[in-house]
Amino acid sequence: MSSQPRGNVIIDPEECKGCGLCVESCPPECLELAPQLSKYGVHPAQYSGEGCTGCGACFYCCPEPGAIVVERLTPPAKAASAIPLPQEVAHEATL
Repeated sequence: MSSQPRGNVIIDPEECKGCGLCVESCPPECLELAPQLSKYGVHPAQYSGEGCTGCGACFYCCPEPGAIVVERLTPPAKAASAIPLPQEVAHEATL
């Protein structure tokens, strides 16, 4: 586990309906259903506070618009090296 967090998850308990899809879809398993009930009588999802990679799987699977916001704090290492820079593309095209 890296000491520098790569992402942060913000869940609005007023929007979360406690379906648990985000908890099941989270690759680093950093989401859980809260032990306390919301005012709607459901256990809303909550972020454990560590381990988020900023992948956004929870955001994409959530059926409630506005319930989950994912902040990517640092870019993923593989994405930066996989995208060629414009200069590299132009150079390759002239070969």
